[in-house]
Formats: sequence, C-alpha cells, structure tokens
Amino acid sequence: MDLGTIEDVVIPDGRSGLPPGHVDTAVMAGGTWLMSEKQDHLRRLVDITALGWDPITAGEGLEIAATCTIEELSRAHFDREWPATVLFEQCATALLASFKIWKVATVGGNICLSLPAGAMISLATALDGVAFVWSSDGADYRIPVVDLVTGPHENALRIGDVVRSIELPGRALSARTAFRKTALSPLGRSAAVVIGRVDLDGRFVLSITASTTRPHVFRFPTPPAQDELVSTLAEGIPDAAWYDDPHGAPDWRRHITLRSAQEILEELT
Repeated sequence: MDLGTIEDVVIPDGRSGLPPGHVDTAVMAGGTWLMSEKQDHLRRLVDITALGWDPITAGEGLEIAATCTIEELSRAHFDREWPATVLFEQCATALLASFKIWKVATVGGNICLSLPAGAMISLATALDGVAFVWSSDGADYRIPVVDLVTGPHENALRIGDVVRSIELPGRALSARTAFRKTALSPLGRSAAVVIGRVDLDGRFVLSITASTTRPHVFRFPTPPAQDELVSTLAEGIPDAAWYDDPHGAPDWRRHITLRSAQEILEELT
C-alpha cells in the first residue's frame, strides 16, 4: 500500500544518522506490516536496514540483529550443539506469512509490532531473549522480551528507542524443547503458541503467547506434576488476559493453551 502522508524517508548508515524520535516517525526494518495498512499519523520513515548489522552472531549465546530476516533466522546453522535452535523454523512457520514475506520481515520488527500472534515474540520469550535497545538519550539498556511486550500493539519502548538486537543465552539454546501451535485453520493466524523447555540443570520453563494479550513465562525448578502445572497457569493468567478476536474466543484459547501445556510437559518428561 502507498503511504500517502510520508514526507521524508531517512536511511542512516550509522547511529549518528538516526534522527530524534517523534510521534510522527516510525522506525522501519522490513516494513511488511507498516506497508499493509494506512498510517495517516506518520510523516517520516527511518529505514535501519542500511546500518549493516550482521544478522546473527554466535558467542556464548546468540545475538540476533533486529534487522535479521525471518528467512535468515530459520535457515541458520551453527557449529555447536544447541537443540533449542529447532524452534527457529518452528516459530517462523507459525507466522501467517508467505515465503516472500520471510525474505523481508525481520525479527526486531515482529517483536516491536507487539501483536499477540508475533511468532518471534514466542521464540524470544521461550528462550529467555533479552532486547538490547539503543536509547535516544544515549542511555542504552537491556530488557527481557517478556517484559518488553506489554499488550496488543503495546510495548515498553520509548519514542526514539531502537531495538538493536535480541540476545539468547547459551543455557536456553542448550535445552530440550517442545512446541505447540493451534489455529482455527491449518495455515491460520496462531490462536495459541505454547513452548516448553527443560534446561541441562533440570529446570522446566513454559512460555505462552498468542492466546494471551501479552507473553507469559512460568518457571519451575524441576518438571511439575500435571495438576501443579494447570493450577499455576490458572492462577498466573488472569481471566481478562485471554485474547479475544475473530481468530479465537477467550475460553477456547484458555482450553487449548492448558491442553498444549499438559502435552508439552508429558513430552519433555
């Protein structure tokens, strides 16, 4: 779609070229959602794809650039044993997107869009992802993705903040994982994405996205009993937090989420 209100497109090649943040300015990486709807409140786009960030950098863990595309992430291979990287393609396929979108849509863009069905949010929260943010005032900071996304189209970023990368720790990448996605149709938008993992030290972690208005992560020192898991989820997710839209009613989303969580616990134990 043409964005008829845009008066200026800035393509910085370094941090110093980033303009000050403003309510009429949008930072753009892939821009696949930005270009899909009217954006009458915008006058300027800041395209960060020319900043030249390496898509993925491996160290003790992984640093995934905000501009890394879904295709680059899903096709990545590593020279070490990180079983949890199987989630990269699983979460990519949870997106309601064609292979052409994969070539353009970015990890950072999907997270910053902050939609309940954001599959990169599912990935990052399941693996204890932390966003490294360039702040407009120079006081850069890190924030867990589970805390960054606060609701549908809502997050903790301030005007002018730019997500530089998503950091995934090696301990999470070394874990065994299980994945469940449920939708009303085989290729439909995710109504629930539940991901479990068991770390090398035996800790059990469960993340819930798509069925709730924001991500939820639950941690146990060892895999819990089924009834403990269900009661913990019931107490930890308020009734008002179950998402309601044409892709699924709240009571159905709650049901499939709890069922998926139980299946994941059984699979991993």
